[in-house]
Amino acid sequence: MRAVPVWAVATAAAAPVLLVTGWTVAGARQPPGYDPVRDTLSELASPGATDRWIMSGCLVLLGCCYLATAAVLHAAGLPARFLLGVGGAATVALIAVPRPPVGGSPAHGTVATVAVLALVFWPAGTALGLPRAAVHAAPPWAFRRPVALTATALLLVLFGWFVAEVTDGSRTGLAERVTAVAVALWPLLAVLSARRAHRRWSAGPPPPTRPVSPGRPAAGG
Repeated sequence: MRAVPVWAVATAAAAPVLLVTGWTVAGARQPPGYDPVRDTLSELASPGATDRWIMSGCLVLLGCCYLATAAVLHAAGLPARFLLGVGGAATVALIAVPRPPVGGSPAHGTVATVAVLALVFWPAGTALGLPRAAVHAAPPWAFRRPVALTATALLLVLFGWFVAEVTDGSRTGLAERVTAVAVALWPLLAVLSARRAHRRWSAGPPPPTRPVSPGRPAAGG
């Protein structure tokens, strides 16, 4: 089991911080009509937004955080790392296809959907193919099949809420923010889980205790 570098913890922890900081600072720069409960994050990075570079820059850094985590999180297995990397790359690609100030954009919608679905399903990817070493040892708790599948199920519920709000709702921005933070927190939990498992694996099993023969006093007795 390969060690997860310390910098990966900082990178994974930066993802939710970038999200919250980005929408808070960028939202404060918008005209009074912008409503974070109703309006989406894409509007903060659209060509018609005030200081759109704030949210755009945060999205680029967010995608890079996902890509960096996927590069070093070997304990998750190749399918999960691939999905996390796709989610990171699609997040960065959102800047190339921003949402227009008026109306929708099929290209933006497609890239956003790919990003979200990849980030929603990557926890379940650990159940598809863990590294060979994990077969002979207990995998990190975040990568155990019940935990990984439960994480993806919960993220799917949040994504479903967001889709319902987009279709016919007035809390689209709130649903998107809750879903985005939940998605951004799981890589951090996965990294912490992998580091803990590696420390336990490196320490090795405790030495066996020798039974004391009847009638023979124990050492130091």
